[in-house]
Amino acid sequence: MSQENLLSSLKNLVATGASIAQTRLELISIDVQIARSKFLSLLVMVIFTLFFLFFGLIMLALLIVIYSWESNRMLALGLLTSGFLAVGCILALIVLRSLKTMPKLFEATIAELAKDRQELANR
Repeated sequence: MSQENLLSSLKNLVATGASIAQTRLELISIDVQIARSKFLSLLVMVIFTLFFLFFGLIMLALLIVIYSWESNRMLALGLLTSGFLAVGCILALIVLRSLKTMPKLFEATIAELAKDRQELANR
């Protein structure tokens, strides 16, 4: 009879462990899907934003150079080039800083696994 109880307890333990593992894997899957959809939508928005900003800046630069063609076209080109490079460097620094402060991937899953480990250690 004790072997039957031990076998039953072992089956329950394995079933509980499998259930916990399945739940955690589903949580990881949801985290991956959320991260992928956010990344793709952000990537599309960044590509379109960069395209239109680049096209607008080129048109603005052409407008300024054509407007100042007779008087100071080299000065206009120099100022526009230095301005574009300065803005590009500032934006590159902002992107690098935001990449360093980005939250960890699977943060919710890691927190749940830590809770599980703590619960098992308390028993």
